[in-house]
Amino acid sequence: MKTYYVNNKAQSNGDHEVHTSDCIYIPSDKKYLGQFSNCNDAVREAKKTYTKSNGCYTCSNACHTS
Repeated sequence: MKTYYVNNKAQSNGDHEVHTSDCIYIPSDKKYLGQFSNCNDAVREAKKTYTKSNGCYTCSNACHTS
């Protein structure tokens, strides 16, 4: 299980990136999502707040779509 957060600030394309707690790119302005066994569940949780959520290329690459 990993701990996941979503960036409260959208990227230029409107995506809110989902990061693991140990990601080198984790933002300071973030929302705690919880502990999940995979990034798909974390992104699904993030979409409850930000419908345009996406996995981080570095720490959640399996869920990175754009």
